[in-house]
Amino acid sequence: MTSEFSRPDLPVGDRERSIDSGMPPSHRAFEGSDDEAAWQRLQQEWIDSYDEELELEIDDRIVADRGDAQQDEQSGASARELRQRYFRELLRLQSELVKLQDWVVHSRHKLVVLFEGRDAAGKGGVIKRVTQRLNPRICRVAALPAPNDRERTQWYFQRYAAHLPAAGEIVLFDRSWYNRAGVERVMGFCTDEEYEEFFRSVCDFERMLVRSGIQLVKYWFSITDEEQHLRFLSRIHDPLKQWKLSPMDLESRRRWEDYTRAKEIMLDRTHIAEAPWWVVQAVDKKRGRLNCIAHLLEQVPYREVAHPAIVLPRREYHEDYVRKPVPAQMIVPQRY
Repeated sequence: MTSEFSRPDLPVGDRERSIDSGMPPSHRAFEGSDDEAAWQRLQQEWIDSYDEELELEIDDRIVADRGDAQQDEQSGASARELRQRYFRELLRLQSELVKLQDWVVHSRHKLVVLFEGRDAAGKGGVIKRVTQRLNPRICRVAALPAPNDRERTQWYFQRYAAHLPAAGEIVLFDRSWYNRAGVERVMGFCTDEEYEEFFRSVCDFERMLVRSGIQLVKYWFSITDEEQHLRFLSRIHDPLKQWKLSPMDLESRRRWEDYTRAKEIMLDRTHIAEAPWWVVQAVDKKRGRLNCIAHLLEQVPYREVAHPAIVLPRREYHEDYVRKPVPAQMIVPQRY
């Protein structure tokens, strides 16, 4: 039995046609819509989402080396070329991230990166590309759930402090202590006093981290009202992504203006020299990813670390060694 999932050698064009023909049935609800431009944009959004899975599963070198093999098809040729350029640049930047990781371990550097932004702004997509080729023991992601009853009685920053890096480590916060200035404020999960206490404390807390030797980089991912609306529609009509939508996400869509005001106050009151905010324009997800990773690399004074050549040792053979067969009932059926 064969499957396209086992065919990483498929040309880009063939994979695209496979994706287009495999759209979830609910997508057909948009066919015949008066808003043809919106329908086409949603189609592109779904293709982009499947691209995300392809680039995580297929070695980007395969796609990057395709060259102009698919240029005989006039329709979509320029878009395909842009995708190939994106994969090439992503691979180059990820190669630099490996060097950065190596330097962090060698120099015993401590790096914390905060990823903040609206729902569906693309924070998770960037985090995936940053960590894709790195060692999870060195670069880890902290994505904390809502605090439990015990954590609600702690010092607000306590549960975040537990995830800070030791020497030679990188921690990426997928949302962070800035929840208090955003979702907690907008949704009424904190009191006015707790909100103001956060602003009295957060800058001192971050300066304390920096004085302790932690480098802190803070990103806000910015998208437009229209783009968030489109991405929410994409999630609603894609069964593979519906799990990403929570009642809180839907409510955040309704309260767009409240979140805007909260974001503006947050950036104004917590933009400090020791840990400034950096805003990523993320309406174009792929450009946003590349721009963010390139900027992050510029923030760290890393260099390539020299290592001795790796020599694979010869395997030892012993006359009395006999490999035992695996029982048939333990074998996973080979369906692909």
